[in-house]
Amino acid sequence: MRKWYAAARDTPSAVLLFVQLAGIVIFPFLGEEGFGRAVVGIFGILVLGLAVAAVRMTPALTWVSLLLGLPVVGLTLLESMVPDNDGVVLTSAVFHAAFYFYTAYALIRYMFDDDHASRDELWATGSTFTVVAWGFAYVYVAVQIVWPDSFTAAQNAGDPRTWVELLFLSITTLSSTGLSDIVPITPHARSAVMLEQIAGMLYLALVVSRMVALTTLRIANRSKD
Repeated sequence: MRKWYAAARDTPSAVLLFVQLAGIVIFPFLGEEGFGRAVVGIFGILVLGLAVAAVRMTPALTWVSLLLGLPVVGLTLLESMVPDNDGVVLTSAVFHAAFYFYTAYALIRYMFDDDHASRDELWATGSTFTVVAWGFAYVYVAVQIVWPDSFTAAQNAGDPRTWVELLFLSITTLSSTGLSDIVPITPHARSAVMLEQIAGMLYLALVVSRMVALTTLRIANRSKD
């Protein structure tokens, strides 16, 4: 047990990544009503706590993360109680997006802060990707509320898109796989999707390539020794 705790303490980025991946697996079983919303809200608070823990390992300001995270916790709980209140959902989505984007900034700064790739920094490449995907999913939630009918789909085309659908759109957009059947159909929605496409391209070109180069350099230096 102590070994597990020590590993989690030393690699919070890995814990954050695995919890978010677990969320992707769990979400479809929860549903969008009642109990499912409550569990998703609790899960979101857990992820927020892990994100703050990850940020504390970075050179970024922890107090900024807490300043954004505390309102998010309250809004998450409020949203689970009044899920049909557009004002609450919109405010929650804006704060969630800001929190996740700041967390992504903190993790990227963490990875660029030195000239070697630590174990946690390697895990951070994955957790940063999921954090950005979560952030854009909340952007899509906000867009859908401000500009109704922003997204359509192959099934139930006229209905608002669920959280899982928007997260699916975000991940397929950020990864550039293009597999999503969720389609932006308004200018504002398409603008948000284009920004995420650019973010995904830049992330691969700048962040992932740098970490691969540092890892390759470390292996080469070990072989010389």
